[in-house]
Amino acid sequence: MMKSRKGIILAGGNGTRLAPLTNAISKQLMPIYDKPMIYYPICTLMLAGIKEINLVVSYDYLDFFRKLLGDGSKWGIKIFYTKQFAPNGLTEGIILSEEFLDCAPAALILGDNLFHGSSLMKHLNSGNSRINGATIFAYRVKDPQNYGVIDFDNEGKVLSIQEKPKLPKTNYAATGLYFYDKNVVEKAKSVKISQNGELEITSLNQIYLEENALNVELMGRGMAWLDTGTHDSLHKASSFIRTLEDRQGLKVSCPEEIAWRKKWINDDQLRELAKPLMKSGYGNYLLNLIKNQSIDNLFI
Repeated sequence: MMKSRKGIILAGGNGTRLAPLTNAISKQLMPIYDKPMIYYPICTLMLAGIKEINLVVSYDYLDFFRKLLGDGSKWGIKIFYTKQFAPNGLTEGIILSEEFLDCAPAALILGDNLFHGSSLMKHLNSGNSRINGATIFAYRVKDPQNYGVIDFDNEGKVLSIQEKPKLPKTNYAATGLYFYDKNVVEKAKSVKISQNGELEITSLNQIYLEENALNVELMGRGMAWLDTGTHDSLHKASSFIRTLEDRQGLKVSCPEEIAWRKKWINDDQLRELAKPLMKSGYGNYLLNLIKNQSIDNLFI
């Protein structure tokens, strides 16, 4: 029987581009408007139907993440934790998650990436439906030379990946979201340390590419992909979320709502989650979901 896909969130690293803000706290614990940054990748995985998630975190901040998230049961999911003692590359997070994965297919997402849009569910379901190979997600950017650049054909097969090329072949960047088959740990262990001294994710993706098993999901105009790794991008992300929520009256990446709409928790459990959040207004939002549950049922 095929094992259900499990999620990995990479939330280690030193966040040096956000110093001095990150001198005393993990970047992923900082706010994106009204929620901690880590909520956003968790919600992306929840939207994909993933209920078992491993957080790869710096050993300095493990207790902080545990205090915030617990074991995930309040949202009807399971959250596990793995310590990372040094940021040695994204692929290391997969190797460190070997016992957690236990030969299950994986979805890997960076802890500072935010995805939003009406077609997000379609892309997640498409990536999740592939049993074999790997799927990466491409997004058009105006400055592709600052990213991993993807060249692909009309059928979604990747032709090449170039890491920050001087002359990019396309304007499509690889986002911080990846879906892998059950063989990912084995392949990750074969990745060699790069000239930068890291186990790079591009090297892992290159292995799948050489096996003709690397697919791409193209995120179009209706999608937003935000990397919140700098002061400017952190501010832009918060402004983006504030504008959406203020305009629609609906929260973006609200794990309590997603869990409730997916029926992973019931009305009474949602009411209990709302109680300690009343003074911030967050709790009122959760209670209003129950009052208006016949309306906006598709908005998550």
